[in-house]
Amino acid sequence: MRLLPIGACQPGMKLAKNIYDEDGRVLLGQDVELTATILARLNRYGIGFLYIRDPLTEDVHVQDLLSDETRVRASQTIRTQFSRLMGETLKSTTVSRPDLGSVFRRLLDLIIDDLSRNENAMSMVCDIQLADNYLYHHSLNVCTYSTMLGMMKGYTRDELSTLGLGALLHDIGKTKIRRSTLLKPGELSEEEFEEMKRHAKLGYDLLRVEPNIPLLAAHCAFQHHERLDGSGYPRGLKGAEIHEYARLVALIDSYDAMTSHRIYRQAMLPHQAMEILYGGAGGIYDKSMIELFRDKIAIYPIGVEVTLNTGESGVVVELNAHVPHRPVIRLFKDSEGVPYAAPRELDLSQTLTALISSVGHSRTEQTV
Repeated sequence: MRLLPIGACQPGMKLAKNIYDEDGRVLLGQDVELTATILARLNRYGIGFLYIRDPLTEDVHVQDLLSDETRVRASQTIRTQFSRLMGETLKSTTVSRPDLGSVFRRLLDLIIDDLSRNENAMSMVCDIQLADNYLYHHSLNVCTYSTMLGMMKGYTRDELSTLGLGALLHDIGKTKIRRSTLLKPGELSEEEFEEMKRHAKLGYDLLRVEPNIPLLAAHCAFQHHERLDGSGYPRGLKGAEIHEYARLVALIDSYDAMTSHRIYRQAMLPHQAMEILYGGAGGIYDKSMIELFRDKIAIYPIGVEVTLNTGESGVVVELNAHVPHRPVIRLFKDSEGVPYAAPRELDLSQTLTALISSVGHSRTEQTV
């Protein structure tokens, strides 16, 4: 399979991975043949990349972090609970509904179990999902990445559950923001931005009174926009004043926002987002957490096309867990762009003089 920008996909190509709807169910299954109508519709939904069948990489597969069952359960639970909250006020009674802690703890158990089974897997941006509401998909992504990072830090099951709840519900305060502001396609006005910033405190106020939500999880919502240098909000906390869980969620929140399609811009590829995170290391984000995340995230996802400093080009076909920034490349073209008679593989972890110089469908696209 290859990971192609949707602009490079053509009618007649076949999907190599499922595309999911906002409830986590399969919308378009693998092997579906793309048509001009399907491509136009996916483009309107903001899908930036597709996994495509390719005879030269037919043996290449991507391991999902979550099972189909867990993904469906998570998508439906998040959508149902968040949608309900959007119709309530902070003063609404909780007597008539199940408490959030009980609902989401059951979901966290499934997520932790799935990640435990895939503990050694490199984390991939591999689920392509139509998300009418970015908030739902983003919440699940941040939870998945944060829980995975907590496992790498050696957290206990109880600690993972608290962290996971905080990550899953970090943006729940946005259910109390006006939809006109939340879904605005353009730049927010100063007044709208101030309204949006209220979501951190609104989330904390909502979660801290829930009977089965740990206070630390509520503080993830409260603190996930705080920054080490004190430049964040809502309280301008610095350094150790920000809880470790919140510092972790803040990092993942930023990473997933950059690598997800937004109303106002296309998604970045992982290596681009990591460069931005490193630009804020030590001042905005916790450097040790960035390094830990870098060692687990697939900076160059399987299937993405790359060009080397030698001028040769090919596709990432395998990841090296010990050096994720130096994957195995299946080379198809020489430095002049002439196809090789037979593709050959180059392990960048074993050939230190070879470097990835650009990523994308063309050599001029998304230069590192």
